[in-house]
Amino acid sequence: MALAESAWYAGTMSTADRQEKLLSGLNQKQQEAVLAQNGPLLILAGPGAGKTKTITHRIAFLLLSGVPAEAILAVTFTNKAAEEMRSRVQTILAHTHGTTQPAAAAGLFIGTFHAFGLRIMRAHASILGYAAHFSIFDSDDSLSLVKEVMKEEQINPKQYAATVIQHAISGLKNNLLTPQAYAETVDIGDPFPHMIHRVFIRYEQKLRAANAVDFDDLIVHPVHLFQEHPTLLIAYQERFQYIHVDEYQDTNHAQYIFITLLARGHGNIAVVGDDAQAIYSFRGANFQNILNFERDWPSARVIILDQNYRSTQVILDAARSIIGKNKNQRDKKLWTEREGGDTIQLIPVENEKAEATFVLDTLRSLRREGHFLKDMVILYRTNAQSRALEEAFLEGSVPYRIVGGVRFYQRKEVKDIIAYLRILANPDDLTSTRRIINTPPRGIGKKALERYLTQTNTPSPPVLTGMVKKNTDPIEAFEMLIHELRDAFATLPATALLKFLFARISYRAHLDATAVNAEERWQNVEELVSLAQKYDALPPQEGVEKLLEDIALISDADEAEIQQDSASMMTIHAAKGLEFKDVFMVGLEEGIFPHSRALFAPHELEEERRLCYVALTRAKERVYMTFAMTRMQFGARQANPPSRFLNEIPQHLMDIRDEGTGEVYF
Repeated sequence: MALAESAWYAGTMSTADRQEKLLSGLNQKQQEAVLAQNGPLLILAGPGAGKTKTITHRIAFLLLSGVPAEAILAVTFTNKAAEEMRSRVQTILAHTHGTTQPAAAAGLFIGTFHAFGLRIMRAHASILGYAAHFSIFDSDDSLSLVKEVMKEEQINPKQYAATVIQHAISGLKNNLLTPQAYAETVDIGDPFPHMIHRVFIRYEQKLRAANAVDFDDLIVHPVHLFQEHPTLLIAYQERFQYIHVDEYQDTNHAQYIFITLLARGHGNIAVVGDDAQAIYSFRGANFQNILNFERDWPSARVIILDQNYRSTQVILDAARSIIGKNKNQRDKKLWTEREGGDTIQLIPVENEKAEATFVLDTLRSLRREGHFLKDMVILYRTNAQSRALEEAFLEGSVPYRIVGGVRFYQRKEVKDIIAYLRILANPDDLTSTRRIINTPPRGIGKKALERYLTQTNTPSPPVLTGMVKKNTDPIEAFEMLIHELRDAFATLPATALLKFLFARISYRAHLDATAVNAEERWQNVEELVSLAQKYDALPPQEGVEKLLEDIALISDADEAEIQQDSASMMTIHAAKGLEFKDVFMVGLEEGIFPHSRALFAPHELEEERRLCYVALTRAKERVYMTFAMTRMQFGARQANPPSRFLNEIPQHLMDIRDEGTGEVYF
């Protein structure tokens, strides 16, 4: 059917016809989930079972049923997932309406938890005690602030690592504990709680003074806002009549309370997830939230999506045999129309070098058979395991990419420029000031810097005018620079402001003088300009503020797409949500996978088993599992027995290959 004819045909369809057309591409259980419009709904979706397809069709069906877009909320964990959901909803509506621009989706909010929390905070910043354009500190900024507090409090970093303190404060926030509430739950007479309490208090004070929030605050503050202002909560409950939550097993306590508060007004909450893929407890995620959904919502309907569209039945049976050993779970028997499939290849190797050689040789063999490198992934439990693999791939001249390395917005040169933009948007952001006041070098000493930061820790830093004269005090010259940049900030669009900034501070010359890889770093700076172009359509100032917001909301799970034919290497945690034709799982040894810390902790061992389940179900066609007779660990060669997970897979699903190590017994 031609496009014009299709558009005319869709335009003549009734609402019922459009709804029927929307449902036609779904299996029976997916249709049930779409049609269960009112009341609480739990969708348990196994890997590859089409959960995104189901939730996006559900949203589109609501819109077709006449529910206003403004009444629908959908939250997930990554920008990539949110963008995919938005795109799919638009595609579904276009398919049913016969137009590429259906107006029905205008006003629909699909985004991350943190993006939604930020929207609420921006709308009610004054109630929360913030100026409108507060800064959002990322993990690095937060860590710098913790170190600053530790220095002021004279806390020895050799005794207490700043990262440990940062993690502890983040955990307290995710459990909605303020410094005062924390003091009421522990004995702060003990050294460690006392130290955490001191740092937590000063950390929060400094955030407030900088008119800044950290990433956790984007959930914590909206929750407190709802709890302390019931009329506001009611207004949001009335606004969002239908709530959808993706990856519900990954919610932490604060996110759980956030969503529960919003949904209590009407009870129209649909959550989708899989307790068997809950692998982020180290980030504060509590998979009991999904297991307890029926307790929280006694009238809940439960629909299990168990038809898998990704993997062969052999892979699914192997994965189920492992996850089936867990006691704390909802049983799901995944099935697929792709019966049979290649058996799982188990390869014992002599050591980590032989392991890397096997992976490289097999990968080359698959490539000769017509497979693409981008369809292959090497999964490991810890990042340290990549070293031997990288050496082999470099020697063999086989292209690869490490997923989970230094992200674009975390690169020094990019963070330098972002820090300049942040102090233009938020003059109180002394953390950003500290970062760039000597970048490029301006000859401002430590004492002068601390004196300046102390003096300017006020809502309105001094404003100077005039050109920098010869022998001008470095601090005065810096203030003049910031004043000049603020004038540009008020008048120039995003890309023009960035180019003016680079010229004004001679940033290219600074990189040439200080960086060995100056050209590569400058390319990153130029890429930032390219990324800023889409904000040029917004008014000056507003465009930069939106750019800063979007950068702050990018999570470590938002990886760039694979642009070239290269194999991927990543931890299993980083692989969640991805799929590949060929999966190599390396390091299947006790103490490595499962991790040593889980060997005597049943709840941690269950999470390791879920991690193995996730790794297996990334594969579409083939899985290769390796374990080494000996492996270099902590500077010494160690011999660990094969992973217990290997013994949990039925033998008829595996093919044990002899790579010259002799017979292997389990």
